[in-house]
Amino acid sequence: MFLTSLANFKERLGSKLRSVTINQANIFTTLFIFLFTIIFAYLLIKENYFDYEQALHTEQRAYEELSLYDYEQQHERNRQKLKTLLIKNTIAIATLSFIIFAIMFGISKIFHTLLQRDINAYLEFFKKAAHAKATLDPDKLFFHEFKTMVSYANSMSSTISEQKRILRELNQGLEQQVYNKTKKLLEINDHLLKEQKLRDDLIKAQKEFLRYTVHETNTPLSVILTNIELYNMKHEKERHISKIEVAVKNLFSIYDDLSYLVKKDQVPYPKAAIDLEAFLASRIDFFSEVAQMSRLNFSYMPKVKEAYIYFNETKLQRIIDNTITNAIKYTLPNETIEVTLDTDTVFLQLAIGSRSKEIHDGEKIFEAYYREAKGVEGFGLGLGLVKSLCQEEGVTIALDSSERKNTFSYKFKMMGK
Repeated sequence: MFLTSLANFKERLGSKLRSVTINQANIFTTLFIFLFTIIFAYLLIKENYFDYEQALHTEQRAYEELSLYDYEQQHERNRQKLKTLLIKNTIAIATLSFIIFAIMFGISKIFHTLLQRDINAYLEFFKKAAHAKATLDPDKLFFHEFKTMVSYANSMSSTISEQKRILRELNQGLEQQVYNKTKKLLEINDHLLKEQKLRDDLIKAQKEFLRYTVHETNTPLSVILTNIELYNMKHEKERHISKIEVAVKNLFSIYDDLSYLVKKDQVPYPKAAIDLEAFLASRIDFFSEVAQMSRLNFSYMPKVKEAYIYFNETKLQRIIDNTITNAIKYTLPNETIEVTLDTDTVFLQLAIGSRSKEIHDGEKIFEAYYREAKGVEGFGLGLGLVKSLCQEEGVTIALDSSERKNTFSYKFKMMGK
């Protein structure tokens, strides 16, 4: 416990001594000199008093043979004489001690003043050197060590001043570069804002044009298709009329895609109960003429009847129509497009397959604008739209492709399951 306390005291004392100022050191030095002088005077006075007692004792032994009266008279005279001498010596020692203290204090004060002056000169130098170039005059310093440090201090000040000048020039250059870059970026930003506004205006105009075009296209297409059907009811089918009908139905499919893409963010598409088997049959019937013109046939083999799903009719039509038109485009001539509808636990599985060229990249085939067969007309938007609709409605989509057959499969959740 004692050793711990002593260690803590030493640590605190060392910490205080490491942070002592020159004035504090001067006070400590003065107190030390004063204490040393007092101890010195005390020891001399003590030694003088000891000599005084020794002299009295020796004198007492020397006058033992005298009579009592003579002895007392002689002893008193010698005692007064020694006492006077003791007082004189004590005063002389005290005076000498004070003179020594004054001399030591004066010398210490002189050196302290000179040391403080040199240190103040360095402090003023460093204060000036922090803001501008400064120099020290060695002739104004007293101590040789400080004079030796002058050349290093002046060299340091010159180096710092030169580096500050270089940094100032560099900073000015950087500020100019930053200003130029900022100005250029602002110009680029203004240009980009103008281009963005132009792009937004173009997109807005494009959307308005598509909306207007889609709206205006529906009526003439409906009129053409209605008149073709009326003509076929009154006359035998002609090849040219059939080609026109096929073209119109293809236009209707494209129109429906465009209509959905234009309106999907503005128009709600509510869900309803749909008989998938009957709906699928109606879409096959719609495209049967198109398939026949491409020398193809449909084979529809539903294994379920009255299979209902809760779905939006427009979205369902886009999935089925795009898959059927895609099959019509890529199926080899004189082949059959097989359409099946079956149950799989709580799902209805729709599959549309036909013999066509093998699809090498089953992932990219669902990306917008991607087409493996470059010679076939179209923009490659159909299957991309199908994939996005399936993801929105939670429909599982799968592709099975080989040299013999390509099949697109969809799983719709049945109502009530």
